[in-house]
Amino acid sequence: MPRTLQCDKLPVWIYGSNAELGQAAAEDLARILRSAVAARGEAAVILATGNSQLSFMQALRVIPDIAWDRISVFHMDEYLGMSDRHPASFRRYIREKLTDVVRPAAFYGLQGDAADIEQEMDRYGALLAEHQPVACVLGIGENGHLAFNDPPADFATPRAIQLVSMAESARRQQVGEGHFATLGDVPTQALTLTIPALLRPAHVLAVVPEARKAAAVRATLEGPLTPDCPASILPTCAHAKLYLDPDSAALLKLDAAPAIR
Repeated sequence: MPRTLQCDKLPVWIYGSNAELGQAAAEDLARILRSAVAARGEAAVILATGNSQLSFMQALRVIPDIAWDRISVFHMDEYLGMSDRHPASFRRYIREKLTDVVRPAAFYGLQGDAADIEQEMDRYGALLAEHQPVACVLGIGENGHLAFNDPPADFATPRAIQLVSMAESARRQQVGEGHFATLGDVPTQALTLTIPALLRPAHVLAVVPEARKAAAVRATLEGPLTPDCPASILPTCAHAKLYLDPDSAALLKLDAAPAIR
C-alpha cells in the first residue's frame, strides 16, 4: 500500500516504485476521463512530457475502456522555433508515447515554430478556453519548475501561455535526460502554459518520480511558498494530488508525522 501524507491542502502519495506510481496516476486519470465523458459526452486533458512521465504514459496507453475518440489532448510547452520533427520536440513526444497509439479525438500541439508566435499563443489559449480541460498531468522540474515556468515564477499572470527564456538549470536538465548532446544545443526560449493555466482544471495530477527530483520535492513540501520554487504553489491546491516514489521522496522528513510543513 502507498504511504499517504498531507501537505497543507495537498494529498501526497508515495508508491513503492516508479512503475507503481505511473500505474496509479494513469488509473486515476482514466477514472477522471470516464466520469467527464459520461457527464459531458467529451473531455480534454493537458499532459506533460519528459523522462519522468514515461511510466505514466506506458500505463495510460494500455488502460481499457477510455473513450479516446471523445477526448482531446493538449500539452504544456514547446521550444521556440522547433519543428515537430525534431527528436526533442514535445509534440513528437506526445504523438509517439500516446496519441499515435490511442488515437484521441484530437491532439492540439503547441507550435513553437509558428511564423507568428503571438498569434500562436492566442490560438492555443482559445482552444484551451473552448475545451476546458478537466485534468492536467504535470511534473516538477529539477529546479522546481512547472512546465517551463522557471524560478522566479509568476503565480498570478492572466495569460494562459507565455514566451519564456529558459533558466540554465532547466536547459541542463534537458541535456541530463538525453534530449540534447550539449547545453549549446538546447534552445534558450520556449512557449509554456502559465501556472494559473496549469492549475485551472478541476484535477491536477503531479507525477514526480526519480531521485533527481528529490531536492525539488523537499522544497515544494517542506519549504515556504515562494516564486523561487514554482512547485511550492501545489500545497495550496486541494484539487491536486502529488505522486512520489521512494527515490523522489528520499529527502522528506517522513518519520515525524503523517502531515508535513
